[in-house]
Amino acid sequence: MKWDIKKKFKIPFGPKTSGQGQNSKFKTDALFDLLLKNRGITTKNDREEFLQPNLDTITAETVGIEKKELDKAVKRIEKAIKDQEQIVVFGDYDVDGICASAILWETLHGKQANIMPYIPHRVDEGYGLSVAGIKNARSKIKNIALIITVDNGIVANEAVEFAKANGIDVIITDHHLPHEDEAHRKPAAYAIVHTTKLCGAGVAWVLAKEFLHNDKKLLNTHMTDHLIFAALATVADMVPLVNGNRAIVKYGLIELRKTTRVGLRALFEEAGIEQRSIETYQIGHVISPRLNAAGRMESAMDSLRLLCTRDVRRAKELANMLGEINKLRQEETLMATEHAIGQVANGLGQKSLPDGKPQMSKLLFIAHESYQQGVIGLVAGKLVERYYRPSIVIAIGDTQSKASVRSVRGFNIIEFLRTKSEHFVNVGGHPMAAGFTVETEKIAVLQQILEDAAAQVLTDAHLERRISVDCELPLEAVSQDLYVALQALSPFGIGNPEPVFCSKTVIKDIRIMGRDGKHIKLRLSPATYKIPDTKYEIEAVGFGMGERVGEIKVGTEIDVAYTVDENQWNGRKSLQLKLKDLNY
Repeated sequence: MKWDIKKKFKIPFGPKTSGQGQNSKFKTDALFDLLLKNRGITTKNDREEFLQPNLDTITAETVGIEKKELDKAVKRIEKAIKDQEQIVVFGDYDVDGICASAILWETLHGKQANIMPYIPHRVDEGYGLSVAGIKNARSKIKNIALIITVDNGIVANEAVEFAKANGIDVIITDHHLPHEDEAHRKPAAYAIVHTTKLCGAGVAWVLAKEFLHNDKKLLNTHMTDHLIFAALATVADMVPLVNGNRAIVKYGLIELRKTTRVGLRALFEEAGIEQRSIETYQIGHVISPRLNAAGRMESAMDSLRLLCTRDVRRAKELANMLGEINKLRQEETLMATEHAIGQVANGLGQKSLPDGKPQMSKLLFIAHESYQQGVIGLVAGKLVERYYRPSIVIAIGDTQSKASVRSVRGFNIIEFLRTKSEHFVNVGGHPMAAGFTVETEKIAVLQQILEDAAAQVLTDAHLERRISVDCELPLEAVSQDLYVALQALSPFGIGNPEPVFCSKTVIKDIRIMGRDGKHIKLRLSPATYKIPDTKYEIEAVGFGMGERVGEIKVGTEIDVAYTVDENQWNGRKSLQLKLKDLNY
């Protein structure tokens, strides 16, 4: 793995003090300025906006939503409420779609709208607004006059035309990439509230905010209560945490830590997480998988019910149900991942060189009839983690097959796929994650086409794992003062990564952790002390690094790349490093 070290930073320490040698207190200001610069924050205004984001600055104009379209959407919704027309919020089965559905359903329900949520079934209806989805919705909800999509719809041309032919207006709210070529214009919807700068729930939050601008009481509630949903979705959908997204997550986390929503509190209890300590990590790795599990394995409506319920008993039942479904999802994912890895090992992800020797393809393409549609995206992600190649995983169906795709840094996968759009039934997604449907009989041909195309455009640099290191530090600079200073840069996530440092160290102790020895814990000291008369040691945890224990031994000098973490155990707090990589 290659380290991109942006700067070797000379650490300024405090002045000498009588009888104590040099003061060990680390002056953080210069380092803090460097970290901001690494994130593209160089001016005074940029610094103020980053460190003190403001929700009031999130407007249609600042997030790239056409104000004219937003106004049309609001007026059409107001008319539907006045005339008591049947409204349907047409969502999606992931966290973003569920949270966006909750925002609009609760907002319009609070204004006495005749409104029902509808989330399509992943297998039976597929992603997004579709003809099949509209037909199914009409069979369950009578006299639909207005459909509002959330987190989908920007490429649903056929479905919008079908809705219009059946007397249904459609308002699209979405953040996915539209088709760029003239042959695929935006759908002829009543209004399109769209931007790629927010997640789907963020777009729904802006629409609800505009809709409520004359109702100060409900608006105040929306700006706090529904901010929770927007924050959950922003983190879960891996949207860059900059500008408006940073404000949504920063203040959404504050509200999440104190929310009284019984569904969320039941979910926290089932997951065993402490509400007041929730950060983006807990959202991404504990909360989101549970909310996503229902849509992957069963019906995402149960997740929506959990978010919106006011019944404590019902909340507990739903949270426990999602916990059990998530366990099934984990088992299904593990089996499919092991099978896919076996497929790669057996040569299905290899190409032959001119000399006859096999070489792993630049793009992995794995398909099998045993794969469950709800987990193929997770399997593709696991393949990227293991092999660091764009990965396509297909659940083979009788006549049509569904695929999920995950990419590597710097390779826009949806742009790549759309260069071959004639080979898909449909295709959509983001630069790092996408999905498509293909006719089953064409899978083999498609594999050849995509592998050949990838070989032409993917470079060795795309396929090289890299760690972006903010700067090199002497290890003894890691202190409580530094940890506290770093928290001003949070929340961390895509677009605002947690600061990564590297240091030269000596191993003082090695321990194996976890079942099957999957993790390691090291005790480290600086390779060369910068502070006279000071002894310094710190623990470092390497999750998933257990297999590397044979490469190191006590007394060895190694370079470590890491983030600074605060470990809490039995009510005690201590600093530790979370290892990203080792070099020796």
